[in-house]
Amino acid sequence: MTTQPAPRLTRLLEAVLEVGTDLDLRSTLQHVVDGAAELTGASWAALTTADPARDGLAEIRTQDRGDLPERGPRLRVPVLVREEEFGELLLAGPPGGAPFTAEDEELLRVLATQAGIAIGNVRLYEAARQRERWIEGAAAVTNALLTGEGADDALATVAERARLLAGASAGVILQPTAEGGMEIVTASTPEDPDGIVGATITPGSPVLEQLLGGEPVFIADSATDPRMTTRVRHRFGPSMMLPLRADGRLIGTLALPRRRGDRPYTAVERLLATQFASQAALALVLADARRGRERLAVYEDRDRIARDLHDLVVQRLFATGMMLESTRRRPDAEDVRDLLGRAVDELRSTVQEVRTAILALQQPPAGPPTGLRGRVLRETACAAARLGFPPSTHFTGAVDTLVPDRVGDRLLTALRRALDDAAGRPGLSRVDVSVDAGARSPDGAEGVRLTVSDDGGGAALSWWAPL
Repeated sequence: MTTQPAPRLTRLLEAVLEVGTDLDLRSTLQHVVDGAAELTGASWAALTTADPARDGLAEIRTQDRGDLPERGPRLRVPVLVREEEFGELLLAGPPGGAPFTAEDEELLRVLATQAGIAIGNVRLYEAARQRERWIEGAAAVTNALLTGEGADDALATVAERARLLAGASAGVILQPTAEGGMEIVTASTPEDPDGIVGATITPGSPVLEQLLGGEPVFIADSATDPRMTTRVRHRFGPSMMLPLRADGRLIGTLALPRRRGDRPYTAVERLLATQFASQAALALVLADARRGRERLAVYEDRDRIARDLHDLVVQRLFATGMMLESTRRRPDAEDVRDLLGRAVDELRSTVQEVRTAILALQQPPAGPPTGLRGRVLRETACAAARLGFPPSTHFTGAVDTLVPDRVGDRLLTALRRALDDAAGRPGLSRVDVSVDAGARSPDGAEGVRLTVSDDGGGAALSWWAPL
């Protein structure tokens, strides 16, 4: 006949098995506390942790049993994880109840030992999951940055991904200012973002000194920490401020604040976030270098096209014009003289337009155009969308050097009005714009003349101003 195990031993085995079935730390600790109360018949049980910041948990109690009774028998047993104190199991019986026995204590120690093993496994599993998420996040950020995002989009990508990985209330990027402080330039938050972008850390702040030195800063409560000086600090609690540093250069700072009252960051989270920031900084540097190479390739290609236009097209057009001009002067060319004259004029106009195109190619692709030529070309390019065709633009004289900015501004205003008027008239197929920096007034004064004409029969604009 087989011997049945004692009822308490059966309950212990059940409690041990229950403790090891979950891979979530909070759930595992709840199983431990509930199992301890059931094994010993305690009316109240709790597990307090020695280092709440490490796992983000301070105490787990038996559910729906209120606070620790002021009186009654007590039983305490430490919980060790790999010989390191994790916390303490505390049990209380009802006032006037029977004291806990040696068998109760022995059963509780067995449960505490199994709890230590289960907690260690949960920590390993959670650390592995966190590490996997952060590695995948860093890889996703690197891939996003190296596949064509602009500088502002790149910073927003880093802030957004880091916020999600850290479970933060916001992800913000700060960059150094000319005054020696730091300013929030990008913010990712599902909550109220008002006032975050543009907030600054003033020069001389202790936090700033650490960040500029490449050291991460970990803050328990942003609202009360005297090192924090931004105007939005009252919104946040625990925070990490991580330098974005690569190749010995500080790109900025990644800040990951949580809400006030949220759990602090664990040591594992701090380590993984710091590693993420280092990887993100390197990806930002590589992305910036890639964009620089692409811009250089564009500049080089534009220079090559401009050289080809100048060396081949302009010279051939000029040579053809000279040939037609000499043909027109021959005595026997009387019957085609008008036709040759129009061909010469057309070639001259084409040469002017090709030279204008060469100038446009020499303008940087990004940013506003420089000089009066570039600004005029920008206005005519904008008008092309309204007109349905690009205006023909000609320049005479050194308009960029001869025409001062104040006169150029007035000229552009007049050009803009003329193009707007032309765009409002139907049936146009050609608009000619001419800027002559050597035009003189009837009394001989030097000036610049703007002429805008079209084939719609409207009055041509002729605008002049002294230089």
